[in-house]
Amino acid sequence: MLGIISAGVAPALALMSFFYLKDKITEPIPLIIRTFIYGCLLVFPIMFIQYAFTSDQIGNLFVQSFLVVAFLEEFFKWFIFLYVIYQHTEFDAHYDGIVYAVSISLGFATIENILYLLVNGIEYAFSRALFPVSSHALFGVIMGYYFGKAKMNEEHRIGNIGLALAIPMTLHGLYNFILGSVGENWALFVIPFMIILWFFGLHRMKVANAN
Repeated sequence: MLGIISAGVAPALALMSFFYLKDKITEPIPLIIRTFIYGCLLVFPIMFIQYAFTSDQIGNLFVQSFLVVAFLEEFFKWFIFLYVIYQHTEFDAHYDGIVYAVSISLGFATIENILYLLVNGIEYAFSRALFPVSSHALFGVIMGYYFGKAKMNEEHRIGNIGLALAIPMTLHGLYNFILGSVGENWALFVIPFMIILWFFGLHRMKVANAN
């Protein structure tokens, strides 16, 4: 049990450290822990809603990928950011949005990862770290980037807040759709997708840090 919990938490701590230390002026640790915990707590209501949809036997892969999984998960992360962080006094720079959105996303990914490893075994820890946990972090980077743009540029605030949900949701849905449609050859498609996602996320980090 301890090994599974450690394997479930370690990727999130490593990724959070990476994104946190890229910040020019680091954010307060207590607030990051708070947002991380909010992300952890999101898992349970989302799992309940997703189970309800699954029980209704919604078999369409597109609907499952983009609405039942991607929309629900990204919407709740977006909602938490909007109502906990967006008006907070510590959110005063473009890159701050990335730090807090990644924290929420990794909180969610950590509990999801631990639950998965408890059911399926610790042998999946490495692939889970490389793909699902990393992808959640990168969706958080993109969400936080657009929240940061919204905070720093009031003229386009509404549009950027909308993009903070729409773009991560679309990418998350595409990731799930690829996994669900390619079967045993999933790595041939998911690895290039993740490489592109990393480049996209790192570019957004660079732009946000330059502002």
